[in-house]
Amino acid sequence: MQRERNEKKYEFLYHIADAKFRAYGSTMEEAFENAALAMFNVMVDTSGLEAKELRKIEITSPDIKMLLAEWLSELLYLFEVDGIVFCEFKIERIEKTGEGFSLTAEAWGEPIDLSRHRFDTQVKAVTLHELEVQQDDGGFWVQVVVDT
Repeated sequence: MQRERNEKKYEFLYHIADAKFRAYGSTMEEAFENAALAMFNVMVDTSGLEAKELRKIEITSPDIKMLLAEWLSELLYLFEVDGIVFCEFKIERIEKTGEGFSLTAEAWGEPIDLSRHRFDTQVKAVTLHELEVQQDDGGFWVQVVVDT
């Protein structure tokens, strides 16, 4: 069972009204990366996307759950404002600071092209509902519900 979980990046979970997923990683950074991948796969199949454009992201937050929510919210903001659909994520580090936590990352994607990209669901926002960041024997997992 543990081996199976480590091989998957994320899974979608049942939620009556919105989209809910759990993402996994051997590190906290990897779990956050896979959460971003899951969120974009709620909207569009990312498997055919190319990593053409880069955005660097730095975030600080008072706690680890809020850091996750702010990371995903920043990606959603860049998607909406810059018109980029992201497909690859690399978190260089998540660090505990005197004020809370900080995250330094890169996200790659390509400009939205409605003739090629078929959007399934619109993600409006990242919610705090059922938000989880956990560590167990198998590594790390995070759970997120996004407003659709």
